[in-house]
Amino acid sequence: MPHFPSMPDDALVKDIYPFKPALFRDWCKVEEAIMRGPSAFSPGEREMMGAYCSRLNDCTYCYSSHSETAILFGIDPPVFEALMEGVDTAPIDEKLKPVFRYLKVLTLEPYKITQTLANAVFDAGWSEDALQEAILVCCAYAFMNRLVDGHGLPSDPTLFKARAKRHFEEGYVAQYATETTD
Repeated sequence: MPHFPSMPDDALVKDIYPFKPALFRDWCKVEEAIMRGPSAFSPGEREMMGAYCSRLNDCTYCYSSHSETAILFGIDPPVFEALMEGVDTAPIDEKLKPVFRYLKVLTLEPYKITQTLANAVFDAGWSEDALQEAILVCCAYAFMNRLVDGHGLPSDPTLFKARAKRHFEEGYVAQYATETTD
């Protein structure tokens, strides 16, 4: 049950947005740009990154929704548990492993980010733009994880596939955009 009495028991992110419609309309545009805009990473890889960061943050709501979205984009389901067991042994492209190691530190211990971690990403063939894109995914999910957990959104597994389908088909702006103003 959400922490806000005005929200329905089965509240979703869309039930948070009406509190500050103009702010969240802008946020959806930022999120759309991060998750679906031009990038060195595919939408599926970015969804996998978001799900991974959410799992590290123990945000079941975002992890479940975005791992399902990543699967719709072609990410193999066993990847998610394997990433949690260890990036080095996860069945992902070797080139992605330093990116996921970077994301883990940035998510759990951001004060421990070092040039060595960044250099490992660059040495794997990624550009500065690509690293920034991965950082932006991590930032977006840090925000969303705290938004949904702070509001106490329920993590009903029956809703994850439906949310994932909407993220896959509609992106971020279309499903949450509203014409209302503050």
